[in-house]
Amino acid sequence: MTITFVSNYINHHQLPFSDALYEKLGKDYCFIQTMPMEDERIAMGWGLDVTKIPYVKCLYEDEYECRKKIAESDVVLLGWTQRPDIERDRLDSGKLTIRISERIYREGQWKAISPRGLIAKYKEHIKYRNSNVYLLCAGAYTASDFHLIGAYPNKMFKWGYFPRTRTYSEEDFRSMKKSGPLQIVWAGRFIPLKHPEYVVKLAKTLKGLNYDFGIHMLGSGDMEQDIKQDVEQSGLSDKFTFYGYTEPEKVRDVMESCHIHLFTSNHLEGWGAVVNEGMNSGCVEVANADAGAVPYLIEHGVNGFVYQDNSYREMEKLVIDLFENWEERKSIGRAAYQTIAGEWNAEYAADELMRFTKCLLQGELIPAESGPLSPAPVISPKKKKKARMEH
Repeated sequence: MTITFVSNYINHHQLPFSDALYEKLGKDYCFIQTMPMEDERIAMGWGLDVTKIPYVKCLYEDEYECRKKIAESDVVLLGWTQRPDIERDRLDSGKLTIRISERIYREGQWKAISPRGLIAKYKEHIKYRNSNVYLLCAGAYTASDFHLIGAYPNKMFKWGYFPRTRTYSEEDFRSMKKSGPLQIVWAGRFIPLKHPEYVVKLAKTLKGLNYDFGIHMLGSGDMEQDIKQDVEQSGLSDKFTFYGYTEPEKVRDVMESCHIHLFTSNHLEGWGAVVNEGMNSGCVEVANADAGAVPYLIEHGVNGFVYQDNSYREMEKLVIDLFENWEERKSIGRAAYQTIAGEWNAEYAADELMRFTKCLLQGELIPAESGPLSPAPVISPKKKKKARMEH
């Protein structure tokens, strides 16, 4: 079986999954990169030397060979390519094709009524509803968007991003999560959708309650200077460590030494791979349910804590509860680790994808029972909020 993954570029979130497929398939696996990575992503530490990755081919360097590979492969995974012509050729071929997508109506499902938008979605998706095309939903609300336009009926499955998984023993955890002041980590770009200002607001509350803590903020962006100024003016400088843009492996090193991971991104966050990383590091997650990764990865009170509707107050209450009941709550970080180490990781996802596609090539549709490749439920953001209000 030959599998080709086509996407804009390979990054550290996709690399472990691709490495796992290459280990299983060898030369029968290929990743086709359709464009060079943007300078901003490279500055964030995302850049990879693709010349040193044996299975990567660049469309912009050898389009003929890449198109040939796409046409001849048994299975093609289509991510965000920015090349609709290449996608169309494969989709029209009738050969097994699996789209991987985040939300298409992230800014509001009302956009689905746009006539021009529907024409575009028909050409890209709806016309293939009965074809040999399936959808992997990289986020819990993706299925709702595609269900709204009638695309991929009974052919939508859970998916996500799979950063490098680290494994730890119980002794490792004891040495990583040291006693003393609770350490909180936040990682991401300092931009409005990620709400870094929530972290400073929380720190003011924790200081007012006389809790002992430290906060580690990794990343940079337009709001960084305002955040730092607020921290200084609030007399919180001794509580904060700012790292700027940080290499992914260094982010993980910091997470390992922290107890709580805050994930404050709103509904504009398609997935949120730092949630995988925080859970894998054994942190107790406090995460906004509106981001794509959270409903797939976290069961509230079991392997993390979830707050709703971007509510700062709800997030604050959860963190205060952790401070007041840490000895009873800290085991939730171990449960978070098990979620990633046991199921939501690159190796598991690669195995499931190979099993799933082999069955499809033999004419059988057999989803996984849970985790990646299990059926994606249709979770409407609006109905979810309405249901909570009624409850």
